[in-house]
Amino acid sequence: MASEYMANFAENLKLLIGEQSIYEFSKRVGIPHQTIFRYLNGQREISLENLCKIADYFNEEIDFLLGRKKY
Repeated sequence: MASEYMANFAENLKLLIGEQSIYEFSKRVGIPHQTIFRYLNGQREISLENLCKIADYFNEEIDFLLGRKKY
């Protein structure tokens, strides 16, 4: 189940980041760019703290980011 959420998160994060560079996004949200890169490639599970930072930055629900809720 965790890998499904990681894949959904990576896909949704890519959509939300859009044309922004990973480096610029990471600076704005306060998470190292290497960590963001690993999230996007499904190489690292996100911490609750970073999940909240990203949800707050995009003003999105955590359930949406994890793919538990569709819009």
